[in-house]
Amino acid sequence: MTPDISRRSFLKTSAVGSVGLLAWGGGAHARGASTTKLRKAMIRKKPTEAELQELKAAGFDGVEGGIVTVEEASECRRIAERLGMRIHSVLRGWAEFNSDDPVKVQNSLKVSEDALRVAQAFGADAMLLVPCRIGGKEMKMPQPWEFEIEFDEKTGHISRVVAGDNTPYGDYIAAHNKATDASVANVRKLIPLAKQLKVVIALENVWNNLWVKPAIFKNFVASFQDEWVKAYFDIGNHLKYQKPEDWIRALGPLMAKGHIKDFKLDRAQPNGGKFVHPRDGDINWPEVRKALDEIGYSGWLTIEDGGLPSGEFSRRLDLIIAGE
Repeated sequence: MTPDISRRSFLKTSAVGSVGLLAWGGGAHARGASTTKLRKAMIRKKPTEAELQELKAAGFDGVEGGIVTVEEASECRRIAERLGMRIHSVLRGWAEFNSDDPVKVQNSLKVSEDALRVAQAFGADAMLLVPCRIGGKEMKMPQPWEFEIEFDEKTGHISRVVAGDNTPYGDYIAAHNKATDASVANVRKLIPLAKQLKVVIALENVWNNLWVKPAIFKNFVASFQDEWVKAYFDIGNHLKYQKPEDWIRALGPLMAKGHIKDFKLDRAQPNGGKFVHPRDGDINWPEVRKALDEIGYSGWLTIEDGGLPSGEFSRRLDLIIAGE
């Protein structure tokens, strides 16, 4: 998932308007030494028959949907299944579980519950959820490449974010620990419904300034000790902190889904670089493919990008899946 502002600009130019997770890891795209099989998808909030037909012709296996009504999702599912396509997950996006406003917290829970029900109606087996975010102009944070995090595995609380004096980052550390506690408490409230609906809560940390290193993100997701809580790993979002293959190897079987986009590193830019189309950036895609193989990930890779024909996105994703 791309941060809100970036998502609007990044997708605006689009040329085209464990349980069930591994079971849908088919597709004959991987070759060579690969032992896992991956399925290709694009994001379409409420996929129409025309969109699904166009994506199928381009070589995609399915789509990731958005929050629509249960009735709309059911109709989309019927169309997709008739075409031999799959709506495999729902992009619920940002929540505000760490808000000081109880109304916002409750609304975040309601939207998340609605998204789980929509996922079931789509026939999806996961919902992407970003529990919350921290940061802002007044909060001093390390640069992405400066992070050296120490944390308590039991509580998930961080005690250090850089080498040396951490006094300048006191507000960030406090906000991080508050957000972790709030996220754990509220995600736990969603687990009974997720279990009932058989939809995984797939947690993503996406430029929300939380859990920015593989070890602490893995610890956060694993802390739930529940098969219905896993990780949604966005390969392009994490390069500025650490190589994506390191994140993949750390998450291992906790990785439920994967988003595909690329990132061009540039420390002179405020965010350490910019998003670019898959294979146009600095991600080492053969190493990413190798890491996916090593953890036994047979599942979905969903392109989160716009501005190229779907056929070109499909071609590039085929190369990634082939380990090239």
